[in-house]
Amino acid sequence: MDHLTEMEAFATVVDQGGFTDAAKKMGISKSAVSKHVSSHEARLGARLLNRTTRRVSPTEVGLAYYDRARRVLNDAGEADALVTSMQSAPSGLLHISVATDFGVNHLSPVLGDFLSEFPDITINMVLNNRYVELISEGFDMSVRIGELEDSSLRARKLTETTKRIIASPPILRNMVGQRRSTISMIISFCVTRTNPVATYGKSPHLPAKNVRPAPLAG
Repeated sequence: MDHLTEMEAFATVVDQGGFTDAAKKMGISKSAVSKHVSSHEARLGARLLNRTTRRVSPTEVGLAYYDRARRVLNDAGEADALVTSMQSAPSGLLHISVATDFGVNHLSPVLGDFLSEFPDITINMVLNNRYVELISEGFDMSVRIGELEDSSLRARKLTETTKRIIASPPILRNMVGQRRSTISMIISFCVTRTNPVATYGKSPHLPAKNVRPAPLAG
């Protein structure tokens, strides 16, 4: 039998002063309550209740045990209630790390609706593009673009994105007619993304004056 159920049966008998009222309180039969108490006494190797035809009372050992048992049962009930309340009404501080572009363009616009629906939640959102150590840096979650490297973490796909190589019209015109594959074009003209600017890598086919930092938007 379940240890806590046996303990609860014993404590309820003491609270109610008998098996009949204890059975009504627990919503089970009188014989079931008696069976739980007897099993509990056998498990402990001690008599917890004095039983007569007229009354039931705890023994000296039973009275000492009742005080501790009631505290255990109350703590268990509070623990169950805590879990239930946390699931039904989320609350607390949510510390998240989000890739800058995704946070600004996709997450920030919907945070208002989220906080309206869950007013007991406070969000601390850090925008950066580096990979963070969730546990050591105190983050509850992060949103990143790419593959998950740490297999011990749980990940959920939110959406899909595409990557583009963007250049000014003069640069594109410079490349027209040159015999090289798309891959070699990408290698010869490399855009390295940083925050908040993107720096164009040097190309042997372009004059140095055409290579300059370009601010990113969106």
